[in-house]
Amino acid sequence: MDKLLYVAMSGASENAIAQKAHANNLANVSTNGFQRDLEQARSMPVFGDVQPSRAYAMSERPGTDFSGGAMIDTGRDLDVAVKGDGWIAVQTPDGGEAYTRTSSMNIDALGVLRDGSGLPVMGNGGPIAVPPQQQIEIGADGTISVRSLGETPTVMAQIDRIKLVRPDIKNMEKGPDGLMHTKNGAAAPADATVQVESGFLQASNVNAVEEMTSVLTLSRQFELHVKMMKTAETNDESMARVLQVG
Repeated sequence: MDKLLYVAMSGASENAIAQKAHANNLANVSTNGFQRDLEQARSMPVFGDVQPSRAYAMSERPGTDFSGGAMIDTGRDLDVAVKGDGWIAVQTPDGGEAYTRTSSMNIDALGVLRDGSGLPVMGNGGPIAVPPQQQIEIGADGTISVRSLGETPTVMAQIDRIKLVRPDIKNMEKGPDGLMHTKNGAAAPADATVQVESGFLQASNVNAVEEMTSVLTLSRQFELHVKMMKTAETNDESMARVLQVG
């Protein structure tokens, strides 16, 4: 009896955890640059003072789907998306680095180039500062060129270059901020082969139909676990009546 109840209870609990992962993916289907979380279940023995004679199904997030999303044409000069493999480096509040596949950038009142979340975009020597300008262009290699105030349209000056990296995805993980980080916390080296597309944003790589189907499947499994717990309760009551008659 205890085996049936434990398997049903643990299964329902882990189903709820799995539903949270897929629900989070579904909630971010329209978040540009979002990388969906993977989810899987595996058998986990219950270890204790005796031999592990019990096992339960444990849900876990083994990693992140690093595939790219669709490219969205915005026509905005400060919208950039990585073409192919690679990442854009931004500075985190603690002074470290994090990485994203796309960025809708803005220039703040101090001239600092920031991503859509307000984090400074990293350049060759740190956060990028943009002087007062009439026009700004971002090249395929991340080079930022501006036409200063009062200059003719043909005069463009290169001021910095967005730091683009290509670390091994085995050494990357998603942080609580939704951005990618290296597992050891070290800054990834710049990679000159990574290219970006100006005037585009990269959509989330979440497949809404697939995530919704997973949520519905897990919901049915949760209902099945609840029925198993009710069956265990019914069996326990029946056994109690048999013992009373005896």
